[in-house]
Amino acid sequence: MSNYHRLWCPGGTYFFTVNLLHRHGNDLLLRHIDVLRRVVTGVKQRHPFIIHAWVVLPDHLHCVIELPAGDTDFSLRWFLIKSNFSKQIPKTEFRSTVQQRLGERGIWQRRFWEHLIRDDRDFAAHCDYVHINPFKHGLVTKVKDWPHSTFHRWVRQGLYPLDWAGD
Repeated sequence: MSNYHRLWCPGGTYFFTVNLLHRHGNDLLLRHIDVLRRVVTGVKQRHPFIIHAWVVLPDHLHCVIELPAGDTDFSLRWFLIKSNFSKQIPKTEFRSTVQQRLGERGIWQRRFWEHLIRDDRDFAAHCDYVHINPFKHGLVTKVKDWPHSTFHRWVRQGLYPLDWAGD
């Protein structure tokens, strides 16, 4: 088994990738996008963090978030987001015998990918990666056409031109 090592940086800014357990052909996150938004908002109210960049795709999401000064517990936030989302959607997914015995829903991959942002250049590169993802996966021909992204907020703030990337 792999030996995962997480970097705990108080008040750190992190890039995350969080995947559904069964990815291919699964549009669960888009079908329940309003539930996901409510859950993230609720977790954010109880355990604050700043969303710098976020994109929701049919079967996974990417984001760049910043924790409050002195706080390192991004794992709690992801546990709450994943579990609260799972509790609020209908039980339609396949569950193995082990998942049933453990009371697991079988929606999310157990782990997530995290990367501690090192500097401004790293921050910009990861925010670009977040925002280009719908285009990269062939979901749109222009980044501006994907509605489930902070790209639109970045355009309003003058950080990207509306025609950034794509086509």
